[in-house]
Amino acid sequence: MSALSPQTQAQLRAVSISTLSTVLFKRGLRNRVMQGVGPLSPSAVRMVGPAFTLRFIPAREDLDTMEDYALPTHVQRRAIEECPAEHVLVIDARGDRGAASAGDIMIARLKARGCAGAVTDGGFRDTADIAALGFPAFHSGPATPSSPIRHHPADLNLPIGCGGVAVYPGDIVVSDSDGVIVIPRHLADEVAAEAMAMTEYEAFAAEQVAQGRSILGLFPSTEESRAEFALWKDRPAV
Repeated sequence: MSALSPQTQAQLRAVSISTLSTVLFKRGLRNRVMQGVGPLSPSAVRMVGPAFTLRFIPAREDLDTMEDYALPTHVQRRAIEECPAEHVLVIDARGDRGAASAGDIMIARLKARGCAGAVTDGGFRDTADIAALGFPAFHSGPATPSSPIRHHPADLNLPIGCGGVAVYPGDIVVSDSDGVIVIPRHLADEVAAEAMAMTEYEAFAAEQVAQGRSILGLFPSTEESRAEFALWKDRPAV
């Protein structure tokens, strides 16, 4: 699958995941927003990039030890070193915060390697240190115990579930302060363009409402209001 164009990336960074969810709903996709995940840092909430996935299953005591955890072949460690630049590491932790999906050193390594962000439906540890990185990281809440206590990393870059959403490798992950949405890659360009157009119209509608106008006949848009919007958009700059 080809990389996102600069135009699509810019559009996805400029629109809200609320708007993106509406655009996807119009295409019949109802369950694209992850549930129960939020950003660690209010200053690092925007990420856009293809998904690279890691799947955890429940730990097994004879397999998940600190000795195994230290091996260079350990799948969690491979995820940190193999997630491509400009991609988002998406972790299926089964919604389990009983142990960490990763800590500050691993997240710092993703940042150093040029990755776009990380998200888990479990929890990260060392949350203050991760927040200080200025790197987009989303989770369901702090998780202090070491990963092997609860998680066995089973595989990389296969379809997973995260936050109740199906995530396929290469799907486009977008976030803002409200959370994370996942867009099927083949729809990303058209969804981004439509969401950008909706965002521009909503700026017009918000201005009209601020001036005392009713939302009736304005939001959602009508043929008449879209004609007004076209004139508003083409107005001379002041």
